[in-house]
Amino acid sequence: MIPPPPQVLILHHQPGAAGLADEHSSAGVLDEVHAVQAALTRLGWPFRTVGIRRLAETAGALAAGPEEVVFNLVEELAEGPEAAAMIPAVAGALGKACTGNDTPALLLTLDKALTKACLRDQGLPVPEAVVFRANQFDASQVVNFPVIVKPLRADAGEGIDARGVIPAPGPALRSAVRRVQRAFGGAALVEQYIAGREFNLSVVALSGTPRVLPLAEIDFTDFPDQQPRIVDYAAKWQTESFAYQHTVRRLPANVSRSLAATLRQTARRAWQAAGCRDYIRLDLRVDAHHRPYILEINANPDIAPEAGFAAALAAAKIPYDEFVRSVVLAARQRQPAAAAVQTAAPPTDPAPTAPANQSLPIRPSMPADEAPIRTLLAATGFFRPDELAIAAEVLHDALTRPAAGYHSLTACDPNGRPLGWICFGQTPCTLGTWDIYWLAVDPAAQGQGLGRLLTRQAEAAIATAGGRLAVVETAGQPRYAPTRAFYERLGYTPAATLPDFYGPNDAKIIFLKRLVS
Repeated sequence: MIPPPPQVLILHHQPGAAGLADEHSSAGVLDEVHAVQAALTRLGWPFRTVGIRRLAETAGALAAGPEEVVFNLVEELAEGPEAAAMIPAVAGALGKACTGNDTPALLLTLDKALTKACLRDQGLPVPEAVVFRANQFDASQVVNFPVIVKPLRADAGEGIDARGVIPAPGPALRSAVRRVQRAFGGAALVEQYIAGREFNLSVVALSGTPRVLPLAEIDFTDFPDQQPRIVDYAAKWQTESFAYQHTVRRLPANVSRSLAATLRQTARRAWQAAGCRDYIRLDLRVDAHHRPYILEINANPDIAPEAGFAAALAAAKIPYDEFVRSVVLAARQRQPAAAAVQTAAPPTDPAPTAPANQSLPIRPSMPADEAPIRTLLAATGFFRPDELAIAAEVLHDALTRPAAGYHSLTACDPNGRPLGWICFGQTPCTLGTWDIYWLAVDPAAQGQGLGRLLTRQAEAAIATAGGRLAVVETAGQPRYAPTRAFYERLGYTPAATLPDFYGPNDAKIIFLKRLVS
């Protein structure tokens, strides 16, 4: 029997949702919306289109219709870019599939410094960089000039202009950092400026396997010598500017076979390292010695007909309708089962007898678990975007850097799919004290004893290693009451309360449990 065509909800942000002074990039989403609408119309697939301004509107938008697939075109929301990255997690929690990258990959690639750390850990080349948080600056930390100053968390060229390219130490660097910090209310990234050729690489998985599309090079030939050769905000969006009119895309790029092979391999490895799916775009620079450097992974790139991604599809002779068809069908295959639709909650775990779960395998986490665990964490709906980013970093370190001291266990279903995760490690500068850092259970598997089993397994591993004391830290907010009760049932005792630790009226509560070796 031929399955019925998928029903699609095209979800996008309303232009100006983030309150930007210059809304060129924000308004560009409507071109994407119209392109996807036209493709679905030609395919004969039913669809509905909704624009949102805040993350809180997402659940209502999804619940208002029967669509099984969300075509995600949300790039910014009033709460900030991290909120936009939560769309796939919200969709999954409501039983809807989502095109494009999942929440962990979106959060990772949104943070340029975290992305660099992830790629560097996998042996991929990235420019050296220093991050200065709000109101912070120390010129002595910047040693590799020239540099370019850009926002740590921004997309679509926001905050990038010629003033941010600093050729040598001096007051101009401080001014550029302060300008970015004030404009974006957060951190500034000071990155080594790689002089050389710039390439855009689009990657798409039309049949499950990532394929690097024909390479595109940015031609700066018309730029005067004194103008930095960068693709800044003006070059992307301000049609009357010199940069926009003289930044030429060469597609396919004129490159040697060896350089093309190197760039393609770099793109495929970056895709894998960041846990990507469906489609992305990478920006790279190649220096005078033909060495590539990854500048950025855009996990939610512009797919409007005039944008570089669509141009790469055309160069590869992939019809735009085929691209839309493929990513929608891939998302439908990932659609959460209806039984998995539950209200997200922490691992309350009433410790039932549940003999079936006693035999579920709990084993050391493996690299293949990384993406599913990150999806699991987001699906709980319990962690803030910044907490998800930290958890992803800790998980990655546990899997790739044994010296970091993190130990990670995964509970799996009979098919090997991760259902729960716990991470723990010895507390530095102590004798036999260990911290339990993270514990999460898939919403579909909560209430079946998995949280208890994972904690017991971690305690056994700690005791075997000579640990005498297990420590858990949690918040004092009312919504954490089930979490606190969970640990008390497992024999953990509240030992200290630090008032206002996480924020006003948000205490940190420290639980202890003595272990027997």
